[in-house]
Amino acid sequence: MALDGLVLHAIVHELQMYVGGRINKIHQPSENDIVLQIRTQRQNVKLLLSANPTYPRVQTTEQVSINPMDAPMFCMLLRKYCESGVIEAVEQIGMERVIRFQIRHRDELGDVSLKYIIVEIMGRHSNIILLDPETDTILDGIHHVTPAISSYRVVMPGSKYVAPPEQDKQNPLEVDAEAFVQTLANTQSHEGDAAPIQPEQQLVAAFSGLSPLIAKEIVYRSKQRNEAADTSSLWQSFSEIMMATRENRYEPVIVEQESTGKLSFAMTPLTHIAGTTKSYPTPSACLEQFYGDKAERDTVKQRVSDLLKFLQNEVNKNVKKLEKLQDTIEDSKDADKFRILGELLTASLHTIKKGDKSVQAINYYEEDQAMITIPLDPLLGPAENAQRYFKKYTKLKNSTAIVEEQITQTHQEITYLTTLLQQLSVASLPDIEEIRDELMEQGYVRDRNKKQRKKKKKDKPALACYESSEGVPIYVGKNNTQNEYLTNRLASSMDTWLHTKDIPGSHVVIRGEFSDTTLLEAAQLAAYFSQAKNSSQVPVDYTTIKHVHKPNGSKPGFVIYVNQKTLYVTPEEEEIKQLKVTIK
Repeated sequence: MALDGLVLHAIVHELQMYVGGRINKIHQPSENDIVLQIRTQRQNVKLLLSANPTYPRVQTTEQVSINPMDAPMFCMLLRKYCESGVIEAVEQIGMERVIRFQIRHRDELGDVSLKYIIVEIMGRHSNIILLDPETDTILDGIHHVTPAISSYRVVMPGSKYVAPPEQDKQNPLEVDAEAFVQTLANTQSHEGDAAPIQPEQQLVAAFSGLSPLIAKEIVYRSKQRNEAADTSSLWQSFSEIMMATRENRYEPVIVEQESTGKLSFAMTPLTHIAGTTKSYPTPSACLEQFYGDKAERDTVKQRVSDLLKFLQNEVNKNVKKLEKLQDTIEDSKDADKFRILGELLTASLHTIKKGDKSVQAINYYEEDQAMITIPLDPLLGPAENAQRYFKKYTKLKNSTAIVEEQITQTHQEITYLTTLLQQLSVASLPDIEEIRDELMEQGYVRDRNKKQRKKKKKDKPALACYESSEGVPIYVGKNNTQNEYLTNRLASSMDTWLHTKDIPGSHVVIRGEFSDTTLLEAAQLAAYFSQAKNSSQVPVDYTTIKHVHKPNGSKPGFVIYVNQKTLYVTPEEEEIKQLKVTIK
């Protein structure tokens, strides 16, 4: 669901409380996103500016993001011109999806200068641009647009700023009843001899900032007044929503459609959608809930597609290998049959001549002493045929122990690969690189960037630390690198360790003393960050760290434990999201 001009109008109104605030820190956690940390009204607020092609938006956020070790060039430029600057104004350009931040900043020489950060929310053409208003020159953009990409406007350092092309639509907040009727009439006449267009299509075509969702809501409300949805009833519904927008009376809601489960959000009640409605105190809270971690998950999916394909292929190969090994075990069960045939042949050597293809012998191993036909190789002598059966027996008997060991190793390999697949399903962008490094160290994939890779690796991986409702720290490892550090190095011997029982998942550690409430919350985290995330009554084992051990030579992240107890929990995403989390 795209942000329309009405949603941005509400966001801009919300951000007015941060005018006068100082930008303390600027980060660029991904190639599309900028996070400004603003100090205002004795509190720190994180403001997210996103030019994500699928989920562009501007909102305050409480989500924790891990920033790259080396800041990108655009981030460095923003720090140079905007860090420690004061936000003087936050404006929406008309009713378009463009927000302009005016930043007053003092440079290295102490001179005061004004800079604009312009956020253009336009789907795959979204951008964040740093502009010098004195010369109207672009200092840089988070996404570059070259003349080869667009002949209309170029977004490159040093080029003149050209606003996105205007759509020649009316500002819906500035029209009266007469102008509304005339605008709709003009929209219909522009269609010429074409079939009449629907009222919601007319509204979208005539007024800037209106999405099809809001247009449908206006038409629905007008039909509640007048089934024909004539111009008069359309104006009343249109005026009702625009009046609330002008007066900054917003009711942020997310509606889950009953029939499809599809989510929609708006700054006004969506009465035309039959489903469950949830209200939010601010536009940012609404967007935070709607988008959640969708943007990051989308980026992660793109980054891990090659790893997912590789790991799934490796799992399939090992499953097939396991089937063949099981067949070999089944065949080895017949080993005694070949020993018996060899002994029966040895007892009947005097009746066999070279060239015989078979021999009849009494099977004295059976109670009824029945006759049995034993196949022979006519090219071998009697004793050689007997030895042939003994060799088959010895080969199958010796192979059983080897095959059973290979079966154990293959089961461990499948468990390890399945665990990596589960870890990728909940991985953040930094987690992916740690998983990729692990696969390189284990020899699964080649390091193609070996020359570019830094020699010194981080000794301490970043860990997610949740705070229970009682204030007790709960650490969660999201991959094997983090799991090994958390369990084998960070945790103390009397800390409590949790993991889903016989299910791939994260290592979870509760540090210090706690009550049953914290234990249940930690068990929920263990279940949530596991392969059983969407299951109910998930078994979670817990024990103290001193009872958890890593066997010599075992795969990364693999441990054995004793003296455990088991809890059964159903992971609830809403409850987990309410827990405070920091990255340590």
